[in-house]
Amino acid sequence: METRLGVPSMWEKMLASLALAGFAFFMLQWGMDGVVHTRKTQTVPDLKGRSLSSALDQLSSLNLGLRKDGTEFDGAVPISSVLRQDPPAGTVVREGKVVKVVVSQGGETELAPAVIGLPLRNAEMMLRQSQLLLGEVSESYSLKQEKGVVLSQDPKAEASVERNALVNVVVSGGPPPAGISLMPDFQRKLVAEAREWASGAGITVKESKDMSSLFPYGTILSQEPNPDTVLSGDTKVTFVISGRPGKGGSEDAAAKNFHYELAQGGSDSLVRIVVVDKYGERELFNGLRKAGSKIDLPIQETGGARVKIFLNGILVEERDL
Repeated sequence: METRLGVPSMWEKMLASLALAGFAFFMLQWGMDGVVHTRKTQTVPDLKGRSLSSALDQLSSLNLGLRKDGTEFDGAVPISSVLRQDPPAGTVVREGKVVKVVVSQGGETELAPAVIGLPLRNAEMMLRQSQLLLGEVSESYSLKQEKGVVLSQDPKAEASVERNALVNVVVSGGPPPAGISLMPDFQRKLVAEAREWASGAGITVKESKDMSSLFPYGTILSQEPNPDTVLSGDTKVTFVISGRPGKGGSEDAAAKNFHYELAQGGSDSLVRIVVVDKYGERELFNGLRKAGSKIDLPIQETGGARVKIFLNGILVEERDL
């Protein structure tokens, strides 16, 4: 192809453009490399076990970045603390490098089942089903429960605990031997019964009244000491009773019938029904019942109270009164 003298051809123009573009790219790359290589180097610190805020502060002081790159369960590392990092501690990097971390969610948690009222063997099986372990077992005399039945537990029912955690229990040793007296459970009973007991035991009782209670006059709302406490000669017993006027005053709170029916089919279930109000928790029923059984309990209506129903140590229902 002929060209006029002194006028560049199309190909010559294209070659010149490519050469110029290549030169520009080379200069840009050379400039970027120069900027990167002029950055200072830093040694990546060990972030394991540090909280995210602490790790960020430490990296920021070194002109390094932080990025959360996931979470994992690990009972050995506190929640929201660094579990792993990349690059690892001790790596020499240039400033501006982003360190990726995996954050601990702590140990996997479970809700502690209610094992109070269960025989020890059943309680242990219940704990295993909840992926928890039976811890220390101690024994205490009891007027409320038969020998071998769980009286209390730690952690309490429905508490959030780590998987495979130990649950300590106190089981009933049965009635006490001669010479040892235990505090009876008078809650929701009439104060006349408690007075008769105190008179026979030679114990002085102090009483106070709650005028806002909806329970009939003289109903014991709370007591000190608690049921099954060992009594001594100088034990002081106090009762808080309902001050609601009885006959001659306003009408007593009407008793409501609390009804619960077990589902048909299946095996026997340990049913435990408790009422919870501002005075604490009071057990209304605790026993084995066959499938389809009906349970009816008279309960005095009171504001702010709730009834909890446990089947085989598991809370299955709550109702307001």
